[in-house]
Amino acid sequence: MPDRVPSDHETVETHRVPVESVGRTDRPRVVLPDELDFDDGDTVHLALDGDRYHAVVETNLDGEPVLSHVADNRRLARERDGTNRLTEWVADSEVSLGGSAHLDVVTDGTEYGLRTPGKRVVYTATGGPDASLSDIARNLDN
Repeated sequence: MPDRVPSDHETVETHRVPVESVGRTDRPRVVLPDELDFDDGDTVHLALDGDRYHAVVETNLDGEPVLSHVADNRRLARERDGTNRLTEWVADSEVSLGGSAHLDVVTDGTEYGLRTPGKRVVYTATGGPDASLSDIARNLDN
């Protein structure tokens, strides 16, 4: 059964991350901290102020890991299809392009949350998949 974990819990690691625009557009992207060791193509659960979605980590031209498309499910995230929930979140929240957000590590490697600085959020932590399920999913993606 999943656990409910608040963003201010001692087990949640929080990083301040920049919210940038992609080139000269109004499309947002979030630059991820290097110390979290993301790889290009990693698919993660990502909550936006508590609402749970999926995202695929990409690498920008500077070689930094970024999130630029957040989708309702893993398939849409991988295909960069469907409504971009990151764009909606930036438009509807107090986070702005050129500003910053808080990235919470709920379960390292699989579950993260983006939230408006100063906002408290409660996440549903599943603990991540076991290694054998992750291996099967990775093989299906290839």
